[in-house]
Amino acid sequence: MSRRHLGIFTAAVLAAASLTACGGSGDDSASSPKTLTYWASNQGASLEADKTILQPELDKFEKQTGIKVTVEVVPWSDLLNRLLAAATSGKGPDVVNIGNTWSASLQVTGALVEFDDATLTAVGGKDRIVPAALAAAGAPGKPPAAVPLYSMAYSLYYNKKMFADAGITAPPTTWEQVVEYGKKLSTGGKWGLAIEGANPSENAHHAFTFSQQYGGEWFDSAGKPTFDTPQNVSAIKRYIDFMAADKITNPSNAEYAQNQSVSDFANGKAAMLLWQSAGANLKTQNMPADAYGVAPVPFLASPPAGGKKVNSMVAGINMAVFKHTKNKDGALSFVKFMTSDEEQTILNKTYGSLPAVKTAGADPAFSAPEQKTIQETLVTTAAPLPQVPEESTFETLVGTAMKELFADAASGKPVTEASVKAKLTDAQQKMR
Repeated sequence: MSRRHLGIFTAAVLAAASLTACGGSGDDSASSPKTLTYWASNQGASLEADKTILQPELDKFEKQTGIKVTVEVVPWSDLLNRLLAAATSGKGPDVVNIGNTWSASLQVTGALVEFDDATLTAVGGKDRIVPAALAAAGAPGKPPAAVPLYSMAYSLYYNKKMFADAGITAPPTTWEQVVEYGKKLSTGGKWGLAIEGANPSENAHHAFTFSQQYGGEWFDSAGKPTFDTPQNVSAIKRYIDFMAADKITNPSNAEYAQNQSVSDFANGKAAMLLWQSAGANLKTQNMPADAYGVAPVPFLASPPAGGKKVNSMVAGINMAVFKHTKNKDGALSFVKFMTSDEEQTILNKTYGSLPAVKTAGADPAFSAPEQKTIQETLVTTAAPLPQVPEESTFETLVGTAMKELFADAASGKPVTEASVKAKLTDAQQKMR
């Protein structure tokens, strides 16, 4: 086994060991051509909210095809480990949602159905899919391991009233302004910026963006990890310092892993939020659309040499089919249904994301200010995370290192360049 594949294999084995602890409904593949099991990622305000959103569409699919789909919404804190465990064990659901950044990592396990030209034709055709979304569906030069479902990018959400009350007239465009405004807003039990500090994937997404702005990379051209470079140390410290040094983030955010930061923003406990397509989530929590603004994610005021103008990963959710399914035709039929123009419009309207198929994007619902900001970011300043087999392991290792650094910050332990470098060096050693 090559060193390149060792990281993903190790992660899969470790995840498989925790399958019993993480398991739930849908752990055994459906045996009937009239049933499917589906793991959906948590896109809405809660797991139950997603079930409420998805069930009418699943009922519609059953009415059209006679195939009943049993859905389990899996929190992001568990999803990657459970996917790796299912890939390793050969036991699990028929159809899954995956973060698009994990496509190459899951592809190398050999557990996913490949969407070659014939299979793409069977689910509606390659030409329908937005090219940038399809590019994040598997390793370069190989057939996609999944089909794009939702397209997203990170944006800065800000509470208009809290800004006005603090005398702030416009959203921040630099991280220095985020700190300046955040200190004005962190008063009376309220905080400047909400963060999902215990969510490794969320942490890793920001690690990528900040690293790009500081001129760093997480892998070199040969695919070897470069976690503990000075650029990456500076990038991670900048993000952790919102809590550790700047004191604009509530220390309790170090324990957030299930969209609690979005709830804090919706409930007026925090004035700013960095998130992917948060509008629909905020709506379900009764925050009116006119109560908040949406702006591009900020940049460094004075970027160092080599710093890139990147303020988001190319974000999105893909839909994959496990090879162990006993109902491949039904699973592909379900993928075709979920990526149809009608369902793409319904679901992306609901979640505030952008359709992954070209024809659905013409709907007026996707011309609202939030969607315009997302679209502008995707076109101009977003970059894809490395589509390498070790990408999911990077998210787990670096994201967990950041989780531990947030825990240090919350407990009052100093977060220094040396402590950040030590965590990243440890993560790099584990990767190798």
